[in-house]
Amino acid sequence: MNFSHSSTTRKPPCRKGAGLFRYLRTLTSSNGDDRRDVIATVFKGVQNRMVSGYLLRDVINKLNDIHFTASNELHTLGALYESMLREMRDAAGDSGEFYTPRPVVRFMVAVTDPRLGETVLDPASGTGGFLVEAFNHLSKQVKTVADRRVLQEKSLFGCEPKTLPYLLCQMNLLLHGLDAPQIDPGNSLRFKLTDIGERDRVDVILTNPPFGGEEERGIQGNFPDDKQTAETALLFLQLIMRKLRRQGGKARAAVVVPNGTLFGDGVCARIKEELLKEFNLHTIVRLPNGVFAPYTSIPTNILFFDRSGPSREVWYYEQPLPEGRKNYTKTVPIQFEEFAPLVAWWDQPGPGTKRVENEQAWKVPASELLANGCNLDRKNPHVKEDITHLPPAQLAADILKKEQRIGEIMGKIQKLLAKS
Repeated sequence: MNFSHSSTTRKPPCRKGAGLFRYLRTLTSSNGDDRRDVIATVFKGVQNRMVSGYLLRDVINKLNDIHFTASNELHTLGALYESMLREMRDAAGDSGEFYTPRPVVRFMVAVTDPRLGETVLDPASGTGGFLVEAFNHLSKQVKTVADRRVLQEKSLFGCEPKTLPYLLCQMNLLLHGLDAPQIDPGNSLRFKLTDIGERDRVDVILTNPPFGGEEERGIQGNFPDDKQTAETALLFLQLIMRKLRRQGGKARAAVVVPNGTLFGDGVCARIKEELLKEFNLHTIVRLPNGVFAPYTSIPTNILFFDRSGPSREVWYYEQPLPEGRKNYTKTVPIQFEEFAPLVAWWDQPGPGTKRVENEQAWKVPASELLANGCNLDRKNPHVKEDITHLPPAQLAADILKKEQRIGEIMGKIQKLLAKS
């Protein structure tokens, strides 16, 4: 094969044919082998940047030596892949994209508890962390061949418009055992919201949509006139609300949002009003500082809501930092074990709920939130602010010192003005 040229190549017995990458792009499934479709979709966005055909041939020979059915080689390949993800995560941050720490993903999947037979969606898949964790969660429920078919073909769906994360998402899911990942390579927000019907809806949505980015006017036009905004996080929140299945009332979502979503007014408040009135916003988990360090210092929260009816009360849980810590860092990230008290406290909301208030947990009536402009930014009432009161004499001395400093600065400004 002439690897230095992707437009043509030779196939045995020395017949000219389509180039390697062109051949891979045109693969189609045969006898139900959907992996061909996956490969074709991946290579549609791939360009050959390897100048030397000899080097490309060496790479392909190395790949050909890998036995993808051998568990030990898959483990090595998985370790290599994880290192790629870490490098990509370290370079993240543009367009408001921050990759979700695995312990946070595990917690969200564990308490949302997808069941085999339900459809699970991540409309901002990134490298596929939520879908992989959901796949592992659902795999434990497989008992029969029919169950396996449901898991492989009818359970997991995603969307990722950027080429590199899309490719890594496909690889991530393939390595974890999903034969034909169903990942849409387009923008989830490209469809008009009112065109999304029941057949387009799903049972479970798990996601950390990008925040801090801005969408173009064409995308904003897909949303109601009174809820159009450039803020990506708010557009995704509306999409998620629309995509939850209405029938049965069991459809549910877990969504990471920035702090600004909790206290935002205007369009943001109107979206939250719909969330409180049309959905059961039952829990808000307030994550501690530095969970996404060092990629962003923006405080984050997880919204949990379902289609069981309007919100009656909203539970808050403030996830604490480990004792003696002020924040998380890149080298000392959050651990899944730290969520153990929260998981133990968690109970699916509904009749007979066993939730109780404690130092980390409290509840607020939905009517109170609605009456307060839909401001969801509530502080922990069990934590008293540490206010230090200085003695009057020290306060007076500090004020006098500051006044003297102000006088000095004003004097310098006056001299400069006089010279000019």
